[in-house]
Amino acid sequence: MKTDTLFYRLFQRRPQLALELLGLNYRGENYHFGSEEIKQTAFRIDGIFKPIAGEPEQPIIFAEVQYQPDADFYGRFISEITLYLRLHKPGRRWLAFVIYPTRSAEKPASIEFEPFMGLPQLHRIYLKDYQNRKNLSPTLELIRLIASGKSQTMDLARELVKRRDGMGQDDLNFIETILVYKLPNLSRKEIIAMLALNDIELKQTRFYQEIAEEEGEKGRQQGRQQESLRLVGRMLRHKFGVSAELQQAEQKLSALSVEQLEDLAEALLDFTDGQELTRWLANKLA
Repeated sequence: MKTDTLFYRLFQRRPQLALELLGLNYRGENYHFGSEEIKQTAFRIDGIFKPIAGEPEQPIIFAEVQYQPDADFYGRFISEITLYLRLHKPGRRWLAFVIYPTRSAEKPASIEFEPFMGLPQLHRIYLKDYQNRKNLSPTLELIRLIASGKSQTMDLARELVKRRDGMGQDDLNFIETILVYKLPNLSRKEIIAMLALNDIELKQTRFYQEIAEEEGEKGRQQGRQQESLRLVGRMLRHKFGVSAELQQAEQKLSALSVEQLEDLAEALLDFTDGQELTRWLANKLA
């Protein structure tokens, strides 16, 4: 599971998640989350929450998700932050947090950066601490779902869905997103079925709408293919008449894509006998 991507997607849709992790009372809609490259350097800050409103007390927040142990991480992260502050001069306080799966994934900073480690602005969040926490807010329950073991994931997801009276449609979509990342062997249809949603709730989910759209597109493609097959079949019979050789060739047409059938319809205008059709099909289906 590409967990950093999952978190960055959640942060982008729900900045409130980071604010609750840090115990801040600001409103999520007052922040915009994105990534930012520091010009003229090789540094790039993957996660940064920038206040949208003008309230000067709201800090700029730097975020990283660190699943792999990295002895150079803090040196790089702190350098990126200080360089960003030096170049951009945001004129406000700053905070930073790092999300680790467990404490063992965190590696100590090198001696040059040790003085930064005691700063109150630097927060560490360990997902394992959320596995068995109770009475969490609906937003922080998403963290608990991410932190859960695979054997607990579906049970916890069903538990959250049962309490959906206090959840919005975005929360349900987030749950589905997390399950797709954590259980890649399950299809979206299987995940939706396992959540046991009723028909009305099911049709409101993003994944259901995506599936419906995919199925509609698939139906449109199949309709185009059937129409193209009928057109090419009529052209073949008009040009070469009916024969066993032609019938054998026609059986292979269903393996062609719509684009290939359209190419064949154009090529038929120049064919003089059935052998040319046989060679054309052999080349396309090789």
